[in-house]
Amino acid sequence: MAEETEAKLHMAACNQRNWMRWWLVVASLWLLVVLTVSDAQAKIRHRNQDGEIRRGKRKRDGQGLRRARAGHSRPPKIRLVPGPGIPVVPGENTLFMESYKNLQEQQSSYNVIPDPDLSLDLSGDSPVGNDPGEPVSPLTQDEIQRLLWREEEEHREEEERLRKKDEARKKRRKQRKEQAEKQRKIVEERRREEEEALRLQVEKEEEEWRRVMEEERRQQVEKRRQEEEDRKRKEAAEREAREKERKLEEERWRQEEMLREELLALVEEEEEEEEEQQEEVEEAWLRGDVFEMPPKGPEEPEKPDLFPAPIPRPPAATEDELKEMVAEVEEEGEEREVVVVNRGGLPPGCYISDVTLTCENAKLIYFPPLAIPELRSLSLEDNNISSIPAEAFNGIPNLEWINLKKNKLTSAGIDAKAFKGLKMLRRLYLDGNLLEAVPANLPPTLQELKISENRLRGINKHSFQDLSSLVILELEGNLLSEGNVDPLSFTPLKQLSYLRLGRNHFRTIPQGLPVSLLELYLENNLIEEISETVFNQTLSLNVVSLRHNRLEENRIAPLAWINHRNLESIDLSHNHLYLVPSYLPRSLVHLVLVGNNIERIPGFVFAHMDPGLEYLYLSYNKLDGEAIEPESFFGSYQSMVELCLDHNQLVSVPSGINEMTNLHFLRLNNNMIRSIPDEGICDPNHSGDTTLVALRLENNYIDPQKISPTAFSCVRSSSSVVLKPQKTK
Repeated sequence: MAEETEAKLHMAACNQRNWMRWWLVVASLWLLVVLTVSDAQAKIRHRNQDGEIRRGKRKRDGQGLRRARAGHSRPPKIRLVPGPGIPVVPGENTLFMESYKNLQEQQSSYNVIPDPDLSLDLSGDSPVGNDPGEPVSPLTQDEIQRLLWREEEEHREEEERLRKKDEARKKRRKQRKEQAEKQRKIVEERRREEEEALRLQVEKEEEEWRRVMEEERRQQVEKRRQEEEDRKRKEAAEREAREKERKLEEERWRQEEMLREELLALVEEEEEEEEEQQEEVEEAWLRGDVFEMPPKGPEEPEKPDLFPAPIPRPPAATEDELKEMVAEVEEEGEEREVVVVNRGGLPPGCYISDVTLTCENAKLIYFPPLAIPELRSLSLEDNNISSIPAEAFNGIPNLEWINLKKNKLTSAGIDAKAFKGLKMLRRLYLDGNLLEAVPANLPPTLQELKISENRLRGINKHSFQDLSSLVILELEGNLLSEGNVDPLSFTPLKQLSYLRLGRNHFRTIPQGLPVSLLELYLENNLIEEISETVFNQTLSLNVVSLRHNRLEENRIAPLAWINHRNLESIDLSHNHLYLVPSYLPRSLVHLVLVGNNIERIPGFVFAHMDPGLEYLYLSYNKLDGEAIEPESFFGSYQSMVELCLDHNQLVSVPSGINEMTNLHFLRLNNNMIRSIPDEGICDPNHSGDTTLVALRLENNYIDPQKISPTAFSCVRSSSSVVLKPQKTK
């Protein structure tokens, strides 16, 4: 009995997870004991009184046990009734093993009372129905032990069933997990295949784009090479023609010199012969005078003049006649002297074509005397001419264009009446000389005047007198400033449209600009401010270039140009701007702000423009993640055509770009952008035609594999998107 108890204890220790079930069983047993103790005593007394009757009835119904055996075989319901010496403690909460030990110690004091409706067949442990009045015999220790064993066996079977059920549940869970993992692998494999296909497609498109670009580059290189070769061949042909002309000219001069020497030698010989004849005559006369006078004969005829008449010079030959004569000499194979005199007596290095005379880089040190009335254009560029005398152009009065660039002309070297006789002059180029003042008495017919790269120290109110027809004036690269330019100096220029004053020393925009002015260029000066009144008279102004100055946004007056209705283009690149300037012209279309220190685009800065800004260049600034507000581009959503934000510090695609319905070119390269949202550049709700022609995104931190295929839906062609190379993290 002790060994069985130890086995049960060992089994209970192994099944600690089921101790609660055992505790419930013990509690139920104790509860049955408490509830049935009084009823059991009453029934025992009743059975003692009616024992005989029930015993007789059991004999009559002896077949009841067999009938019970043939019925159901459910376990009997057992109630443990304590003996008279054992107290009942209700609600005792102890473990099953302690209760079981107590039960073993006090088993002699308890009686096992079967259910009144059932009896126990000790041989087969099968329940048998009893009559209510039949007395019940107490169970023995062996019977109780067998009941406990059977309960334990059923408990083990229940545990085995639960274990199998749990194993089946685990197996099903494992199968579901394996199936889910298999499905996940299939989906992952399909996704990898799609990504690989997309990557291959992108690589193919990039390769196609590179091939197209390489082909275009190759064609451009080939075209440039061909143009360079053509230019070199043309230059070589021109050099060869000039060299041939120079040689022909030298040959002409040499032949003229030889002819002159021969002529002088002939004259000297004739003079010597005449002297010899004169001496012979004198000697004969003296001899006759001594001996006898010679008889006087008839009058001798007057001696002819012994000095020969000058040989007439051949007529001037043109270049074509010169070539024909050289060809004839080569064909005849004879040694012939060809004497050619160029028309008008041109110096070496000059050649004439139709009505244009060119003497470029001919090393001339003086203005050549010319007498070609039909001449229209004269180019003396890149020589050493230092002066132009009075009436220098008398022989060429019909000139319309004179090019005197890159000489050594000085203001003192140009006579006051040098250009007086030119009645048809339209263009005069004096760039790259040493002039300190605008030449006086220029022809009133002049329409274009260029005096850049000189030493002009000032312009007075008489400098452009009578030049009312002048349209283009270029005075770049001089020593001009607002202090030495008279505000009345531009007054005579009634038709001036184009004025260049770059590379001077202006700190402010000069006063008194012509009313007719359309384009003003003031690059590379020292301009620091723009006043309210400087553009009040130039209402027709269309283009203003102020690049490479010292402007700041707070030094531009609010009313300087905001009301201009014709000013469409402003260049403020390479200044000292920190913000996009406010109060820009209402009619502005083209704005260049490259190379400043711009850190922010204020909201609604373009909202007042009509019809709207079309070209905005903000490259090479300091725009970062907080520089562009949602309202920064308000007013230009329907008009913007080209937007350049490259070489900044942007960390994302600026808001508002996806709303630009007419955008053609967008540059966001060389920033710090890390991702492209689906709606960052293209609006998925836009149903019109795609307008974006070129998109630059290289040199950022973008992973092309993480870009959604719909991110560039508004770009006309995938080859128009430049994504490579990208920076490494």
